[in-house]
Amino acid sequence: VVGNHVKVKVVKNKLAPPFRVAIFDITYGTGISKTGELVDLGVDHDIVDKSGSWYAYNGSKIAQGREAAKQFFEDNPEIADEVEAKIKAKVTGKPIEEPKQEPAPVK
Repeated sequence: VVGNHVKVKVVKNKLAPPFRVAIFDITYGTGISKTGELVDLGVDHDIVDKSGSWYAYNGSKIAQGREAAKQFFEDNPEIADEVEAKIKAKVTGKPIEEPKQEPAPVK
């Protein structure tokens, strides 16, 4: 056992609405699993496709099983950043900003 899949219920809070529920992974030594959240939120927002135990992104299969999908995102941080940007854009309603490239100076 290297961590737990936990369900947290907020009962009383002065800063946020009470009685909300959150489900996430806590990995011992590292804390809340960001890649686990990418997999779960990607599936919830139809960015990562799930068919049975297979996960796919952009039409290509990336892993079989949730743990393998988490490992895929850990091994490919550029794809993880892309999925994270798409999730943020979908949740906030703001378009994805492309990095601005300045033209090369002419000599």
